[in-house]
This record gives sequence, structure tokens and C-alpha cells, in this order.
Amino acid sequence: MTSAKSGGRGRRIVLWRHGQTAWNLERRFQGSTDIELTGTGVAQARRAARLLAGLRPDAIIASDLQRAAATAAELAAVTGLPVSHHSELRETYAGVWQGLTHDEIIARHGEEYAAWKRGEPVRRGGGELETEVADRAAPVVLEQAGKLPEDGTLVVVSHGGTIRTTIGRLLQLESRSWEALGGLTNCCWSVLGEGARGWRLLEHNAGTLPEPVLGDDD
Repeated sequence: MTSAKSGGRGRRIVLWRHGQTAWNLERRFQGSTDIELTGTGVAQARRAARLLAGLRPDAIIASDLQRAAATAAELAAVTGLPVSHHSELRETYAGVWQGLTHDEIIARHGEEYAAWKRGEPVRRGGGELETEVADRAAPVVLEQAGKLPEDGTLVVVSHGGTIRTTIGRLLQLESRSWEALGGLTNCCWSVLGEGARGWRLLEHNAGTLPEPVLGDDD
């Protein structure tokens, strides 16, 4: 990738979180559970798609879980671009945590939850480590970004936890510090730009005025 070094803007990666689901509202951990968008979630995706279309994206990739796929479909409808679906972009598998509310997780798995929040490598609910999520998701994002034209833009439609770990990996941050990247509101996005020394964070949780983050890792 040489466009940034030669004076161009460089390639951009837009990591876009899916719209609202019923489990988000209930603060219920979705993980890899396949939950659909609410009517509000569809409307969020439609609104955001109109904004993101202004970036003139060159390609769209998405998690194959329906909440991400339906979100991506709204951008595809506006831009006419196809969507490439990848199971590697799914949310973190969190075993027995999935389906539990935030309060239930703390009540039943408090020590595990606290260790995760401290930045320790934890298999939440017996599921994936955050580094394992990055191991599967980041290479797909980088491969697709590598296919962009100079100054091209890739939109990645995924999930809060997967986006955070992917950003952390692409920015070459230590995994214990990934939690420092705040959560994304439903249908908001972060933008990474290509620089001379690698990827850098240009925007985070963009798209609206600040709103509460519901169901961070899902």
C-alpha cells in the first residue's frame, strides 16, 4: 500500500456496527446468536446507509448473522454494491453467557466478568478469547482492504466486540488495552485510515450525537 506515502489520502476502512435488536434493548448478550433487527434497527440502518453512501465506498463486506447482513443490505440498496458475507466477522462466541442479561452475567459469573474488564484473557462463558476473534476477523478485513483501489473505501458491517478487537489488532495495540476503545452505538461506525506507519484511527463511534451504548459485545 503506497498511496498514503505518495501523498494520496490512502485507503479507508469503515467498521459499521449493526442496527438495534430486541436483545440490545434488554441488555442481553447476543454473541453468535442470530438475532434480527427491530423496526427501529432497520430505520437506523437506512438512515446511516444514506450517510455512508456519501463516502462512495468501493466494497461492502459483512458478518453473515442476520442483524449485520440486514444492516449491510441497506447500504447495498443505496450504492448498488454487492455484499460479501463472511462468518469470520461474526460476534464473539461466548458460550453460556449468550442469552443472559448484563445483570445475570455479573450475578452468575462475576469473577470471570471482572477479570475480563481488567484486561485479562478470559474465555467468557467458555467461548472465544478476544485475541481469537481478532485472529479470524482482522485477516479478512485486511485481505479485502488490500483489493481496494488507491484512496478506496471498504465498509465492514459487523458487531461491537468484533469491531473493537479488529481495530485493536489493526492499530497494533496490546490486547489488554483493547477495552480502552469505547463501545459503538447501534449503527454507528469507526474509520481507520492508511498511514505511512500503518493504520490509524480517524473516527470512532461516529454517526450520531452521543447516545447510550446498548449491548456492547453483540
